[in-house]
Amino acid sequence: MTYKTIISANELAAHLQDSHWVILDARFTLDDENWGQNQYLAGHIPGAHYANLATDLAGAVIPGQTGRRPLPPIEVFAKTLSQWGIGPNTQVVVYDASGGLMAASRTWWMLRWLGHDAVAVLDGGWPQWIDGGHPLSTEVPAPAPAVFIAKERSDYLANVEQVDSVRQNLQWAVFDSRSEAGFHGGGVYHDPVRGHILGARLADRANTLDSDGLFRSPQELRQHYTRLLGEIPIERTIFYCGSGVTAAQNLLAVAHAGLGDAKHYVGSWSEWILDPARPVEL
Repeated sequence: MTYKTIISANELAAHLQDSHWVILDARFTLDDENWGQNQYLAGHIPGAHYANLATDLAGAVIPGQTGRRPLPPIEVFAKTLSQWGIGPNTQVVVYDASGGLMAASRTWWMLRWLGHDAVAVLDGGWPQWIDGGHPLSTEVPAPAPAVFIAKERSDYLANVEQVDSVRQNLQWAVFDSRSEAGFHGGGVYHDPVRGHILGARLADRANTLDSDGLFRSPQELRQHYTRLLGEIPIERTIFYCGSGVTAAQNLLAVAHAGLGDAKHYVGSWSEWILDPARPVEL
């Protein structure tokens, strides 16, 4: 069986010895960029490699041109995936400490963007693994290099020009994935301008999870996105967030609901506000 969206802790535990599986620990917090790696070294799922959002999952920020978490060059990320032992027949599982809300869904989306479908996010993340009493390890696994061949799906991406051209087009939907408070300029901001893209709608990524931090069922998610989208097809739907990380939770949930693949505006709010001529609202 190939896992393409989410996987349970029990299912992952049954495959810990499978040589064709690679596990990635993507724990991260914006408040302390060393926290995730420190947590990984203190204990992780056996065999997992650490996928650092700041260095492995993002490229260099170009002041005045990119958002806070731009994508790395394709050839660089493909090399990283190869070093982790990910080849064409590898089942990848990625987890974070937030049920996918932080870097796990971003990792999932990046692999899909480069043509690798056999990737899933651990449902409930690290807390679910711990609560299930599953094994832990402090051993950093030796790399077992493979050859990852990137096959970019450019239609998974939306750039700033496309977002600007469709944000008020009734045949398209541009969704801000932050909380309602963040959408309206409240709460904690990591950017100097508050608000959202003029014409964008709200699709709080936290609404993809239930009260236990697990993904809502595909049926519930289909109903959720149908209410948000109306008649707009998923191919004309764009999600963004603050820096192009947490919006991937919506992209994963859309796929888990069986609706297909929406577009990701990776530059997100942190890129949009670089040009004061781009309209914003609270």
